[in-house]
Amino acid sequence: MRMRKKPNLVPRMERCARVLLPTSPDEAEQRGRWRELLPGAEELRLELGCGKGRFTVETAAQNPGVLFIAVERVPDAMVVAMERAVALDLNNVFFLSDDVARLPLYFAPEEVDRIYINFCDPWPGNRHAKRRLTSRGFLQIYRQVLRMGGEIHFKTDNRDLFEWSLLQFPDAGYALTQVTRNLHASGICGVMTDYEEKFHNLGTPINRCVAILEPLQLEPVPSLETAAHSNHTHF
Repeated sequence: MRMRKKPNLVPRMERCARVLLPTSPDEAEQRGRWRELLPGAEELRLELGCGKGRFTVETAAQNPGVLFIAVERVPDAMVVAMERAVALDLNNVFFLSDDVARLPLYFAPEEVDRIYINFCDPWPGNRHAKRRLTSRGFLQIYRQVLRMGGEIHFKTDNRDLFEWSLLQFPDAGYALTQVTRNLHASGICGVMTDYEEKFHNLGTPINRCVAILEPLQLEPVPSLETAAHSNHTHF
């Protein structure tokens, strides 16, 4: 559902200017230096598509030693997230309004420790598969900024998207762990998004997994003798 435009968006954004980051890569002076925003930061974590920011803001409040950067393309949603962060006077969460595909322009290789993908658009249909944030193309983009051993935490209510994503992670060089198809079966587990709480209350199971970045396993290059033998066996 498309979010309604807010007529007072600009003044609201201006009041939260201290947590809003430059959106031009030419101005992205923090690339490779993000931890300067929170000296002594234990980790740098991203949330992709933060929406109204409940998850980012509450998680940041629970982890004051961790630096959080929330990425969101829709200003009308992001302004609500920014207001939540400012209302709690948090100094460890900032917001970036840009496309996820441009992450390598803002973050240096191995600079990010963890990525959260919560309830992204499932983009139904094969022709839209490449747009999904868990597609192999996007997973390769995350490899450019995530440290080795870094994690992607993925949650969705869409079972088809989840099962499809479970195939994408290993193909892109991520090891799967903590796979569950009913995250809150034994009680609320972790911080919820607004969307997550709504559908959990309706009885919709929440799917979750953690994907850990591993070195890519390259296919061995056949020797000339092996290649020649292989060619002969086909005739």
